[in-house]
Amino acid sequence: MSLKPAVYIIGAGPGDPELLTVKAYRILSQADTLLYANSLVPRQLVKDVRPDAELIPTGHETLEDIVPMMCDRVRNGKAVVRLHSGDLTLYSAIHEQMQRLAEEDIPVELIPGLGAYQAAAAKLGVELTVPGLVQSIILTRISGRASAVPDAEDLASLASHKASLCLYLAARHVETAQDKLLQHYPPDTPVAICYRVSWEDEKIWVVPLEKMAQASRDADLIRTTLYLVSPALAGTPAA
Repeated sequence: MSLKPAVYIIGAGPGDPELLTVKAYRILSQADTLLYANSLVPRQLVKDVRPDAELIPTGHETLEDIVPMMCDRVRNGKAVVRLHSGDLTLYSAIHEQMQRLAEEDIPVELIPGLGAYQAAAAKLGVELTVPGLVQSIILTRISGRASAVPDAEDLASLASHKASLCLYLAARHVETAQDKLLQHYPPDTPVAICYRVSWEDEKIWVVPLEKMAQASRDADLIRTTLYLVSPALAGTPAA
């Protein structure tokens, strides 16, 4: 069945093409035009597109450039894919795009992707909710210059729950993050440092919380890094 003219915003998952959903793969393989953040989405994810499909890397484009491109093509009867890294529900910056597309009366469909924290836990061979130990998962980030976190969601406050905590977008501020986490988690709490999960150059270290910042700096990590902080990681091989 051919796709209707619309913008299909797809969560690509953490990077491994085999972790795409079946629906995402079907739409990718049928779309007329694909716009993808080439700095965050591996090229392998678009290798099975139609031979005549238009591929537009957007790593250096602004939203002001991208939205008109999508609108023009949909109005010309094209099915357009906007391919995002990870899961659309987490730090994907789709809200403003959807608002602008709605203002232009452009139909939109969202296709979620696998979260990096799920792929990382699978690689580590752990369940992040262990009965009698931890039963909650917190997905959060630390405040940065580009995006402030509400005071009620400050990392130290969230750490007080001692849940399995998945920390995104924190590698540049890892010292601050470690200090806030240590206010509530014991220093020997295991932390998985997950760099480019499911990419070909993936690296995962498990270290005590008190060594999280030093291990990150030793590996020169500044982006595409996820931290899993959890007592459920006890027993996983350390770095």
